[in-house]
Amino acid sequence: MDLERRSVLAAMIASALPLEAALAAEARPMAEAQTYAAVAMQLAARSVERAPDRAAARAQVLGMIGEVEAKIRSARIFIEQYGGHPVRLAVLPEYLFTSYPGRISIPDFASLAAFEMQGKEYDALGKVAQNLKLYLAGNAYEVDPNFPGLYFQASFLIAPSGEVVLRYRRLNSMFAPTPHDVWSKYLDVYGIDGVFPVARTEIGNMAAIASEEILYPEIARAHALRGAEIFLHSSSEIGSPIDTNKAIARRARAFENMAYVVSANTAGIEGTSLPLASADGNSQVIDYKGRVLAESNSGETFTAFAEIDLGALRHARRTPGMTNYLARQRLELFAAAYGSVRHPADGLLEGGAVKVPDRDYFKRVQEEVIERMAKEGLI
Repeated sequence: MDLERRSVLAAMIASALPLEAALAAEARPMAEAQTYAAVAMQLAARSVERAPDRAAARAQVLGMIGEVEAKIRSARIFIEQYGGHPVRLAVLPEYLFTSYPGRISIPDFASLAAFEMQGKEYDALGKVAQNLKLYLAGNAYEVDPNFPGLYFQASFLIAPSGEVVLRYRRLNSMFAPTPHDVWSKYLDVYGIDGVFPVARTEIGNMAAIASEEILYPEIARAHALRGAEIFLHSSSEIGSPIDTNKAIARRARAFENMAYVVSANTAGIEGTSLPLASADGNSQVIDYKGRVLAESNSGETFTAFAEIDLGALRHARRTPGMTNYLARQRLELFAAAYGSVRHPADGLLEGGAVKVPDRDYFKRVQEEVIERMAKEGLI
């Protein structure tokens, strides 16, 4: 297996070409995008775990999509009247339409709740983007016919045309499959552009970061090296009046990559035994200097909205100086460190076929990684 397959980050760090290409693309003559408003819609997720079957779960999801459209439309009207700029981007929270799987087995949850890549759920969300004439970002579990029996947690971006223009599958997950678990086959099917996709749109270059992945700087940096200017962060997390790990990480990912972060949190999770507001509050819009431009309190709200000034961001990225962190990166220095394998790939492939694990499999793998690192004196 070549270096790219063993460690994508090592390959990217070993050569600055992705960064140089991104900067060159930005340097080409272009009309600066107008300033526009982005909103992080803080909405309550709704669990499907009590749905008796897939048909009932799908009906619940499709009904909720209609409710969400009405909420975004009302928010857009207010924001445009308040600030004067058109709302061109709305970000939805993590697993908004189904909630998380809990201890439901992987194949059972895939059957009950996961979206199909060309399914009715994405069709309905595409109509929302068309009707509201904006880019709609969100997060859902989805199945892929190339990997039967599994599901992936996917972050998506839908254009005003209704087309899905970005599909990113979460790479770090504690209790669910990821592309890294079927790495060789995933690269064969989608290539590296399908691992770290960046959607180049008229309102900026967009990349997605799922939930706790905001804590992993390598994921945001890999996207930035491929030209990402705006990170779409769908999350479901504990809100707090004090800085949480994710709140600190959002600001760090913004300034170290010179990128905006639009982060939408859930406003609680309905339909489970958990207290409703266990994951609630603190949706944010953060600018490329790490400044919080807007932040929501608790409950369902659209109050995390702010202006996105792509012209200012691109000017900052093209200006030499100590604060131009992207241009100052000496990426080849870190290739050896990132090239060492700690968490082996392809754990769910056997002879090219997909293995369907139990949920405890992922914990067992982490225990093996910890044991190996301890033996090597690394922890």
